[in-house]
Amino acid sequence: MLKTALPKIITETLPGPKAKEIIDRRAAAIPGAIRCNYPCVIKRGEGAMFEDVDGNIFLDWVGGVGVLNVGYSQPELIAAVKDQADHYFHAMMNIVTHEGYISLAEKMNDIVPVKGDTKKTMFVNSGAEADENAVKIAKAYTKRPNIIVFSGAFHGRTTLTMTMTAKKAYARGMGPFPDGIYRAEFPYLYRKPEGFTDEEAVQYYIGRLNSVFEDCSPADYVAAIVVEPVQGEGGFVPAPIEWVKAVRKICDEKGILLIADEVQCGFGRSGKLFVSNYWEEEGCAPDIITTAKSIAGGVPLSAVTARAEIMDAVTPGTIGGTYSGNALACASALKVIEIIERDKLCDRALAISEKCKERFGGFKEKYPVIGDIRGIGVMLGIEFIKDAKTREPNKELVAGLVQECVKNGLIIESAGTYDNVIRFLSPLVVTDEQLEAGFDILEKAIIKLTTI
Repeated sequence: MLKTALPKIITETLPGPKAKEIIDRRAAAIPGAIRCNYPCVIKRGEGAMFEDVDGNIFLDWVGGVGVLNVGYSQPELIAAVKDQADHYFHAMMNIVTHEGYISLAEKMNDIVPVKGDTKKTMFVNSGAEADENAVKIAKAYTKRPNIIVFSGAFHGRTTLTMTMTAKKAYARGMGPFPDGIYRAEFPYLYRKPEGFTDEEAVQYYIGRLNSVFEDCSPADYVAAIVVEPVQGEGGFVPAPIEWVKAVRKICDEKGILLIADEVQCGFGRSGKLFVSNYWEEEGCAPDIITTAKSIAGGVPLSAVTARAEIMDAVTPGTIGGTYSGNALACASALKVIEIIERDKLCDRALAISEKCKERFGGFKEKYPVIGDIRGIGVMLGIEFIKDAKTREPNKELVAGLVQECVKNGLIIESAGTYDNVIRFLSPLVVTDEQLEAGFDILEKAIIKLTTI
């Protein structure tokens, strides 16, 4: 059975002959800007594993970049989507109400930890759309034009969200960009100012945020501060809770909305349904939360949730879209949430996290090329460096590790401002035996590439 299988490469080379033919067709048919550096073509997937068209079996630690928390080809999801398809594929909510949208909105209003008692949720199709609509909603509510984002941020590839995104490799040649977006420094504690304690660094980063109000935009012009609770493309850098508390206080004092972008870190990955659950426990829940990726197990869907008074301030017609809250996606999402809650996948995330931290921590002790292990739950990053004192990023090693691991049946992916972080986003249904196999492949790759 594929879902309990272990990695196994049977072809002499990767890609194998069938995959090579399809990859050649890809190169001829689709833009090269839609990059892929992996020599495999999926045929079928189950759990945390997939088989390619040549019969090679891979362990997936990327999971569609956080989409597959409940795994590939979950039978109950398939059944839910098939059942919905028997009735209708689509009903646009501006024309015909469909109950799946309502049921999912009710469920999201129940589980999403935003500030306020009465909540409302809207659906769109992607993380970028969710973030863009959250900004529109914040502007509508506050009647203010500007937003603040952070170094290391990734929020999408629309014109607005690529402007919000820090790494301009994602926006090269795409200007001019929208006005009213200002950037503060994110609390990246591994790369904090030299000589600072973590506590001193948090105060430093709070000061850097406050300086934006002096240097860029007066506070009373700022509609929202947008934060990833754990930065994704930025290198899996978690926001320290004391910093989050301070940001919440700043927002409350200055009439600014706090938006948590949980597109990648939501739906069980952190050990709770959302990282914002941890924020809520500390009294600093956000005003708006955006979610996507694992919300529907691979069917395109995203959401924006906020308290009712915020949502009800929006001018009719300025949010929504043709496919928003598609019936098939809503059916899948309702089943995803049911499975996460019923099968205690948040608890499973914490168990996987402990195994990862133990093994990755062992790597850090043995191999000086590892500078930092960090994250929340099973959203973990391993940062590779060239020198422990200078902390110079080692992007070349990370690029090599990605290729060496895939040769042995493990799919990993890089991240980070300097492309020197390996991200861990395995499906939460990965088995312990598969985890150990992945650990072994990664460690052997580290040894091989650092002893050449």
